[in-house]
Amino acid sequence: MKIAILGYGTVGRGVDSIASGVEGLEVARILDLPDRCEGPRMTSRYEDIVGDPAIEVVVECMGGLEPAHTFILAALEAGKAVVTSNKAVVAAYFEEFARAAEAHGTALLIEASVGGGIPWIASIQKARRIDDVTMFSGIMNGTTNYIIDAMAKSGADFAPTLARAQELGYAERDPSADIDGIDVRNKTIITASVAFDVACTQDVPVTGIRNITKADMELFARHGRVVKLLGHGLAHDGAYAVAVEPMALPAASLEANVPSNFNLVTLEGATVGKLKFYGQGAGSLPTGNAMVQDVLDFAEGRRPSYRFADDLASDPALLTGSYVLRTTAAPAGAEPYDEGAWLVNDITAEQASRIYQDSCATDPTTFMARLV
Repeated sequence: MKIAILGYGTVGRGVDSIASGVEGLEVARILDLPDRCEGPRMTSRYEDIVGDPAIEVVVECMGGLEPAHTFILAALEAGKAVVTSNKAVVAAYFEEFARAAEAHGTALLIEASVGGGIPWIASIQKARRIDDVTMFSGIMNGTTNYIIDAMAKSGADFAPTLARAQELGYAERDPSADIDGIDVRNKTIITASVAFDVACTQDVPVTGIRNITKADMELFARHGRVVKLLGHGLAHDGAYAVAVEPMALPAASLEANVPSNFNLVTLEGATVGKLKFYGQGAGSLPTGNAMVQDVLDFAEGRRPSYRFADDLASDPALLTGSYVLRTTAAPAGAEPYDEGAWLVNDITAEQASRIYQDSCATDPTTFMARLV
């Protein structure tokens, strides 16, 4: 089977390395910038790929919204399967891509878009053959987990730890997508869409870890808790809700003890109970492995289907809990939690996000976490 790779950065090179060692696969074309095209496989013209009937699968490793959106849609409309690790473009255009794949008799395979090398999407789909998935949650971003874990182990504060993550290649030069929760937001939208069979709302409450300090971690440690950034969702009685937020977890929980840049994701079904999946959430080879697995699944006849129910409503009230804000002024209705920190009970993730934003307007250093 001949495949083409779009983008030859970290992930694209990983796919090429792994696919080249798999019998029956040939990386026939690689799309890259004109000044990087060396060798007969390389091209800067997408037409050389989408117009080649011998290429059956397009593996998109470019990232970003455009031209990835245009290229993926063109490939599907040409009857080619698409394998992608691009969580931003899938979150934004999931329903459009899925309907195009169905209309043109081909497949959209997205395993690597959430959880890197963890077989997360496939496991959700397998669970759903018998169960409704009623809950998911997890550490879905290795960069933020590395930062929090390194801060706890080294005693350093946020800024130098982030700088170290950038030196190691875990964080981008502009780390906003990671530390502000945008990456987890995209993965949460994709997960909810697959787990709940819904075109998940783009209006997801998101709070990141940009303002976390060593003192915050020590504060929660006094209460037997460890902070992690999680995406999570619930479905119940024809409704669902999702959010991304720091959570103050019991110190003995599995999530609280996930080290370095690893991920841990959980789903729950009626008969299967809770299932947890642990592994590398990013990186050249783990992500490349997941993408080549998708290619092999397609070669063996797998054609994932995605259903988007019109009758499943978004209901923020499903995600209600208690939140701690470390801030200079007590939010309305709050009670003391610790020195400089306040507890707000029985509010939704959406309400908590608004309270956090209001607090940041007064105190830009405010940090918030949900108690679990």
